[in-house]
Amino acid sequence: MKLYVLNTGYLETDKNNVVAGATVGTYSSPAVQNEWIKLPVMTFLIQTDDGYILYDTGSNPEAMNGYWPENLREIYPLYQKTEERLENQLKLCGVSPEDVKTVVISHLHLDHAGNLHLFPHADVYVPKADFMHGQTQVRLNPDPKTHGGYIKADMDVSVKQYHLVEEDFTLAPGIEVINLPGHTPGLLGLVVHLESKTVILPQDCIYTKEIFGPPAKASGLLYDNIAYFKSIEKVRKLQQKYDAEIIFAHDYEFFQTLKTAPDYYE
Repeated sequence: MKLYVLNTGYLETDKNNVVAGATVGTYSSPAVQNEWIKLPVMTFLIQTDDGYILYDTGSNPEAMNGYWPENLREIYPLYQKTEERLENQLKLCGVSPEDVKTVVISHLHLDHAGNLHLFPHADVYVPKADFMHGQTQVRLNPDPKTHGGYIKADMDVSVKQYHLVEEDFTLAPGIEVINLPGHTPGLLGLVVHLESKTVILPQDCIYTKEIFGPPAKASGLLYDNIAYFKSIEKVRKLQQKYDAEIIFAHDYEFFQTLKTAPDYYE
């Protein structure tokens, strides 16, 4: 089994959106300088004996050309080179979108479900709670500024079959799907048991190494803060159980230490 880390560009944002209270004014220093940071956008390709599994699809390449509403373009601008488009990252691995028959979406936010349209032929596994929430959010009214982190065009994609996940399960030999709600109503992480090591992919359950701690820190964007901290501790227990490596979802410094496609882990 091989695990490819696909580099699909990066976002920028105020650090307070990532780590809650990262910069806070005080009585003595009421005016603070906020920190503007980079957030890598990674997707993951897993090559198994039975075919390819893609975990997340990154951001739509037309995001900054009007595909995302203006408020999201201002808060989370996307920077993506042509070679960082998902189909070109897959090409580095000798794979086309048509070769991928199984897709797992951690959650349906704009930087994770933006290229689902490339996989109309695939079985797509999504967290049921987040799928239902996102579908509702984008249909309450036509104003995209009220849709949160969901993009209606992403939610309207037809695929071979959506599988709505509520419980942990084994997707393929050596690949566990785990539920990690909190950041959104539902979120799916992966535990990948490679020959050399076990890797945990928690995506936005754990943005950065700083958030993981210990002690764990709150994210700037939380749907359910109690579930969020429980999910982080679930990952911590799995890390200890398997002596696993965690790939933090949006940690730019950590990202610099990873091997990216066409290199891989096995």
